[in-house]
Amino acid sequence: MARRSSSRSQSSSTPARAGRSAKPAAGAGYWIYGLHAVDAALSNPERVVHELLTTVEAGATIRARHPDRSPQIVDRERLDRLCERDAVHQGVCLRVEPLTPPSILDALDRPGPILVLDQVTDPRNIGAILRSAAAFGAAAVLVQDRNTPPETGAMAKAASGALDVVPVLREVNLSRALAALQQEGLWVVGLDAGGTRLDGTSFGERRVALVLGAEGAGLRRLTRETCDEIASVYMPGNMESLNVSNAAAVALYELARTAIAS
Repeated sequence: MARRSSSRSQSSSTPARAGRSAKPAAGAGYWIYGLHAVDAALSNPERVVHELLTTVEAGATIRARHPDRSPQIVDRERLDRLCERDAVHQGVCLRVEPLTPPSILDALDRPGPILVLDQVTDPRNIGAILRSAAAFGAAAVLVQDRNTPPETGAMAKAASGALDVVPVLREVNLSRALAALQQEGLWVVGLDAGGTRLDGTSFGERRVALVLGAEGAGLRRLTRETCDEIASVYMPGNMESLNVSNAAAVALYELARTAIAS
C-alpha cells in the first residue's frame, strides 16, 4: 500500500497533562479512587476537582504530596459506599469532571505511537492499556466514542494515574480517524492473529498507529481493510492469544525497544 504524505510536521513538544475538563455543573462528576489515580488527577492542572475525601492515614499521604489540598476526613465505610463493589480505594476518593478529549492533531504534537482500540469495552482493560501507553511513551489512545465506556473510577484505578497522563481521543467514525492518521503520515498496523510478526525495526523512521480489536471478535472488517498492514506479536509458547491489554503492552515494548536501538 502506498504511503500517504504527511501534511503536518511532527513536533516533539509534549503537553504536561492529558485532556481538559469542561466547566462543571454543580453536583456533577464522578469518583476517582486509589492513591495513584487520585495523585495524578490532583497533579493535572486541566482536571476540575469537586471534593476530596480521605481517611486520616491517607489524608496525611495526600497532604504531603499536595500541601495546597485540604481533604475532608471521613470513615472508610463512607468511601466504600462511593466506590464500585470490591473496589480498593486505599482510603481516598476524589470527585472530578471527565476530561475533554483533545483533537487528533493536538495529540500528534506529542511524540510516540498512537494506540487505537476497536470496540474494546471493558473499562479495566482500557485502564490497563492506558497504563502501558504511559509506560512505553505512547502519544495517545484513540477509541470509538459510541462503543467505549466513559471515564469511570474502575478505569482510572486500572490506569494507575495514566488516565491523567495519556490523552484519550474519542472519534465517531474509527475508519475515518485511521484515514486521518494516515494522512498525517502514520503507518497504521492492525494487531491480529495470523498477521506477520510485529517487528519494530521494519518501520524505520515511520510513526506507527497500532490498532487492537476486542477480545474474541478481533478487528472489524472495515477497520482491518483500512490498516496498512496486519501484524501479530511473537508468542513462542503454547498460547494462541493474549488479553488485549497484555497484547498492547507487548506490542508497545517492541516499538519502544527498536526505537531505542535505532
